Amino acid sequence: MPDLFSLRREYSMGALSFDDLDRNPVHQFQKWFEQICMSGMPDPTSMIFSSCGRDMRPSARILLLKEFSDEGFSFFSHYQSRKGSQIQENPYGSMLFAWHFLERQVRIEGKIEKQSEKKSDQYFENRPVTSRIGAWTSPQSQEIPSRAFLEEREKEFTRQFKPDAIPRPPGWGGYILRPDRFEFWQGRESRLHDRFEYRLEGGKWKIVRLAP
Repeated sequence: MPDLFSLRREYSMGALSFDDLDRNPVHQFQKWFEQICMSGMPDPTSMIFSSCGRDMRPSARILLLKEFSDEGFSFFSHYQSRKGSQIQENPYGSMLFAWHFLERQVRIEGKIEKQSEKKSDQYFENRPVTSRIGAWTSPQSQEIPSRAFLEEREKEFTRQFKPDAIPRPPGWGGYILRPDRFEFWQGRESRLHDRFEYRLEGGKWKIVRLAP
């Protein structure tokens, strides 16, 4: 096993100053998002999404961001999954984008709401056929007896639905996180990283620098 104490490197690819920042955090996110897409990093929309139910036990998993605007940041899931149950009990969560190619992180926190059924239908209809069948196949986060159980259900729903007429499962749809806090992190040498936080106060964004 490698010596974990010795696994380290310096961060020296860039810097971030107050003057670099857009006063709108969504516009700042878009700027960085476009740069990470151009960098060639795989899966630039992947994020670590964390939620916590009434038992106060946080859990995290990797999801894919599907849309963002001044209204919020959207993803899709089964409503009966563990994350869905936690969101129902405690409608607050966080997103973490770890963009290692550019030595950057973005953290976003806020309140989560379900998307409209129309929005969920629109996205579901644009998914590949296999993904639409998969949404019916998997009772997400529930205990299952075997891999064969999933494979048999996949065959069953493939037989049941025509490729151009697969409805959205009633327990599957979209969520939108409406942010009230952002943090933009740029790695720097000597672990003296640049960190800026946007806080929504009185309907306006306040920007502060944080110690690394």
